Amino acid sequence: MRSREPNRITVVSASVGAGHDGAAGELVRRLQAAGFEAECHDFLDLLPRGCGRLLRGSYALELQVAPWAWGWLLRGLERFRPSAALVGWLSALAAARRTRAVVGPDVAAVVSTYPLASQALGRLRRRGGLNVPVVTFLTDMSVHPLWVAPGVDLHLALHPVAAAQAQRHGAKDVQVCGPLVGPACRPVRSAAERLRERARFGLPADGPVALVVAGSWGVGEVEAAAREIAATGLAVPVTVCGLNEGLRERLAAAGTGVALGWVDDMPALLRAADVVVQNAGGLTSLEAMASGVPVVSYRCLPGHGVTNAAALDEAGLAVWIREESRLAPVLAATLATATVPLPPPAPAADQTIAALAGGAPKAPASILEVVA
Repeated sequence: MRSREPNRITVVSASVGAGHDGAAGELVRRLQAAGFEAECHDFLDLLPRGCGRLLRGSYALELQVAPWAWGWLLRGLERFRPSAALVGWLSALAAARRTRAVVGPDVAAVVSTYPLASQALGRLRRRGGLNVPVVTFLTDMSVHPLWVAPGVDLHLALHPVAAAQAQRHGAKDVQVCGPLVGPACRPVRSAAERLRERARFGLPADGPVALVVAGSWGVGEVEAAAREIAATGLAVPVTVCGLNEGLRERLAAAGTGVALGWVDDMPALLRAADVVVQNAGGLTSLEAMASGVPVVSYRCLPGHGVTNAAALDEAGLAVWIREESRLAPVLAATLATATVPLPPPAPAADQTIAALAGGAPKAPASILEVVA
């Protein structure tokens, strides 16, 4: 029972890929189920007209055409902190008016699932434009300095490894929480269910399946990863190409495993797989763990892909395969394992946020209990 009003919680995400929006959508769902008036806004819509579309388009183009440049930019911002601070300040300034408008006066808490949104909300909080708690939910296992904004009251991290990184970047209050993964992500219940899911997606009924994922945009060295997995003979690569129709057509023409386009029901596809091979370390990795499917990182995207792979490896959650020569032995060991590494039990993110907004927290739960 909440002890005070208002009970509205505003979540600010960004439509760059699917990870930020996926976490925000699940958070809103949980908060609404708990009785809060929760809503989500796209940070790109809060920027001056045309700027959000330009930001999304340039980011997508960079990852598709010159991913090395994205990695170079993130490293530069991390090494030269004044430049990161300048980017944060400019983003906050550009979005200040519309951010203030969508948050409104009758709100109990505000949550960000996107670093530049955190910068804008932190600035409002610091300057007195918000008098309620501001929370940043860190969607990645690695934490870039842009995620840590002065004025934010609480940073929620997915693992102690991510929490330690946030603290090194200056976050004052950091707590570890459970992932924002939907209830549809669960382990397969029987061999018959796995066969049904495989038939549904046109996958082979027999033998191991390696699900190759590269985010909603299907970017990175995906073709090479699928081809090299097939060459090991250990598993059939099933590549989720997302919105990248050209990638799907090339893989299909080459006969490299199974090439899928956009998949509306990823939880069902995960239940058909034996291992997930990822290159970005985003939401799908957490969904796979919740589904009882082991994860490995391979041919990772420069920038956040590499740093997430390093953090997942450090946390013991997913082996980072840095060289092709290690692909076959790691795949063989992963396919032979009977257990899937999971993050340590932690309070659910929505319960922690609800407590700040006047609700009551629950006891820590494991990732499987969170999505059950």
